[in-house]
Amino acid sequence: MNQYFDALFARKEFLTRLLAHSFNSPRGWLELACAIVIMLSTYWLSKKIIARYHLQERLVKFPFLRHILIRLVWPILLLLCSIIAIFLWRVTMAESVLWLQLLAFTARWMIAIRIIMSILHNAIPNNYFNDHYERTLSKILWVCFILWLSNLDSFIIRLLKSLSLPIGSTNLSLFTVITGSITVGIAIIIALWLSRMTEQHILQANRLDVNLRYVLAKLIKSLFVVVAVLIALPMVGINLTMLSVFGGALGVGLGLGLQKIASNYVSGFIILADHSVRPGDRLNINNFTGYVTKITARFVVLRSSDGSEALIPNDTFVSNTVINDSYSSRIMSNNLTVQVAYNTDLPKALQILKEAAMKQTRTCEEPKPNSYVTGFADSGINLYVNYWIRDPENGFMSINSAILLEIWNRFKEEGIEFPFPQQEVRILNDGDDPIALNNLMPHDSQSIQQFSDKPSTNLNNASSKPKQ
Repeated sequence: MNQYFDALFARKEFLTRLLAHSFNSPRGWLELACAIVIMLSTYWLSKKIIARYHLQERLVKFPFLRHILIRLVWPILLLLCSIIAIFLWRVTMAESVLWLQLLAFTARWMIAIRIIMSILHNAIPNNYFNDHYERTLSKILWVCFILWLSNLDSFIIRLLKSLSLPIGSTNLSLFTVITGSITVGIAIIIALWLSRMTEQHILQANRLDVNLRYVLAKLIKSLFVVVAVLIALPMVGINLTMLSVFGGALGVGLGLGLQKIASNYVSGFIILADHSVRPGDRLNINNFTGYVTKITARFVVLRSSDGSEALIPNDTFVSNTVINDSYSSRIMSNNLTVQVAYNTDLPKALQILKEAAMKQTRTCEEPKPNSYVTGFADSGINLYVNYWIRDPENGFMSINSAILLEIWNRFKEEGIEFPFPQQEVRILNDGDDPIALNNLMPHDSQSIQQFSDKPSTNLNNASSKPKQ
């Protein structure tokens, strides 16, 4: 059985000659037709299986499992049908196969590619690994498959091994560098995948403090990446002592240009360890107010109520003053001001304001809402209602609107009026105001008598001088 499968997936020598012979043979065309029928029928069958068993709906809670199973149904069916067809072809036709074996090669390679793509999707966030990168990487892997199938990979490997790169007392071939980079990349991706799965479990552990969960998640992620690199390098024949050269270069880089990045990374652990900044906190930095939605190794994401986001470097929270409105308590105070007419029953109006605030489900019962008289304005009396909210991250616009609408309805029921701006203008005849006449011309009583007998020429300004 082992020999059978080894021969089944062994590369065909002189593939070009075998393809030319197949095109010149009726049985070769028949085998090609069988391969095409198997490919199309398995594709149709995979779609039916996915729709019949509702795999997309049943595996909603397991996105990684759903993603990989749906993508593997067709290649697995294709591989199984190809193996069965190869066995039947050899039994009935008593000759070797070409197209069916190439179909089995393709199905096996497709399974490997789709597994790799699924792991990358789960290990790397979507904003870093999108569809464009997935298609590009898939094309590269298919090119590698064609090179392997055509036996050109042996020539390329020999060429890469002949090109060496001297580093200290050791010579590294270009093949070692490339394979080392690929191996380290795969190891890092696996480490990121494992760390991401571990991070999800840690962040869901409600028994731990939020900041402690983030610290543990970041430490585990860094530990996984370091261990992956240390394991991957010896696997490709790279001595770990050579890392001292890169370590020295990294130290120089940190001293010259990367110290800001290192400062942000260390500051990220500091703000998480001292609980000064936590996810969900309301912060005010450089006249920007927002809620902490994400804490990364380099920056903190603040999201304002209008949806705009600010990326604040971590060292800003260590070196600058930060206003944290929810440092000791997450509840926040808010207030509204309304104006009522002067003939209003103020105790009743104040009670309505408190009841309107207490009626909202988001309002805290302790401290209780309260209302006050704040001043006597030109058109009415200013009233002020203060309340506390337990979820300020959901915004104040909706609750303010609900409170004002409740106040409006209650005031209409009680007959309380909202004043509107108004001014009273009085027009006086200067002749009927002896005090104004004495102020205008106190030393000339004759002129006053003459002026009082004449009609006023300026009714809008009582203090203007009359014409003589």
